[in-house]
Amino acid sequence: MGVVKEIIKPGDGKSFPKQGDQLTMHYTGTLASDGSQFDSSVSKGRPFQFVIGIGQVIKGWDEGVAQMSLGEKSVLKITSDYGYGTRGAPGAIPPNADLIFEVELLAIGTNKAPGFSDGGSGCTIA
Repeated sequence: MGVVKEIIKPGDGKSFPKQGDQLTMHYTGTLASDGSQFDSSVSKGRPFQFVIGIGQVIKGWDEGVAQMSLGEKSVLKITSDYGYGTRGAPGAIPPNADLIFEVELLAIGTNKAPGFSDGGSGCTIA
């Protein structure tokens, strides 16, 4: 059980998040069972920010995103025990659901991926 990462687009291969770093990500989350989307920062047009390694996000993100380098786009396949477990997320994710996230690491602190700008009305992704 846990998280499996599949790279869609490699990052810089040298800048990796460390515990306590503030990250800026784009993501789209779907249920592994039927592919239905339950959340997406891309659809909202607003990247998601969090601090890695301190439990602000599900365990699958804390462990999977830590393996990504700046600018990388990957798919994280997360088993329910590394996701929302037996409780699920009422109204969005059923109990014991395996999840699939397409994620892109846009920034580690103030170190931004090429083509990413968080100023103005949103972001530009090259």
